[in-house]
Amino acid sequence: MSDLEERFGAAMHNTSRAWRQALDRRLKHLGVSQASWMAIAAAAKAEAPLSQSELADRLAVEGATLVSMVDRLVRAGLAVREPSATDRRIKRVVLTQSGLLLYDKVRAEAAAFRQEILAHVDPQKLQAATDLLDELRGIIDAAP
Repeated sequence: MSDLEERFGAAMHNTSRAWRQALDRRLKHLGVSQASWMAIAAAAKAEAPLSQSELADRLAVEGATLVSMVDRLVRAGLAVREPSATDRRIKRVVLTQSGLLLYDKVRAEAAAFRQEILAHVDPQKLQAATDLLDELRGIIDAAP
């Protein structure tokens, strides 16, 4: 492995982690953890209510982790579990009105955060980096 490839992997990992941590600090006043706001965002962005296993896949977490995450959202009144119309073993995670309102706040804060951070980046470099990351994702998704 070349030094550049190693640096790239480390830079991508460290930047992703720093981005999530900075956004988490930004959202702290909303009283929601990183795991919770990521679950809320994934549920809100889905075209249809997701099953718990589908939500776990989108968040790249184990099923047991997701169950406790959803338990917290349900206790906080941000989500409910609804039975599937086709399979009674499946529970779908649906945001409540409070959950949707919180998602709107999270989305607005995240947009402001992105604008503040990316205002310091040359638009051409941003486009090149975005294109590269999209290309890498395609390669990774197509890999066996």
